[in-house]
Amino acid sequence: MAKDRTDGKRVGITAPPPEPRRALTMRSLGALIPTVARPAFRRHPAALAQVMTDWAEIVGPDLARCTVPRRLSAGVLTLGCAGPVAMELQHLAPELIARVNRSCGHGTVRSLKLVQDMVVGGAPPPRPVPRDPPPPVPIPDMQDGPLKEALAALGARIRARNGNK
Repeated sequence: MAKDRTDGKRVGITAPPPEPRRALTMRSLGALIPTVARPAFRRHPAALAQVMTDWAEIVGPDLARCTVPRRLSAGVLTLGCAGPVAMELQHLAPELIARVNRSCGHGTVRSLKLVQDMVVGGAPPPRPVPRDPPPPVPIPDMQDGPLKEALAALGARIRARNGNK
């Protein structure tokens, strides 16, 4: 049995644990969005999305052709650029930071990190060589028209993909 203390409280009796909060209670969608969106915005800040979509307007068409924003983390904007452009970007860094902050809000970007990115300034990737379409599959018991032509072309592509010529 539990003993009484001098202040009237019993010693040795523990209170029952509090009931867990029910997860199935009705709550508004607006109350859930911050909880759900916080991890996503931590990985990919909303300012980065704005910088990526508005990059050509922020820096101008000449720099947009040879630079690509890659990452924004803790005030550091990582830019992918071709080698020779990096020197120019170092000289333009204060102006670029000011332009980005003017567009996205004061203090969004404090410094730039330049990364060699050959895709940005290099030649575009080669285009695939066009191939002649395979001969259409005959469909004898169907009326002529655009549906028959489309089905015959589809059948030809499937046959060519499976290797049955």
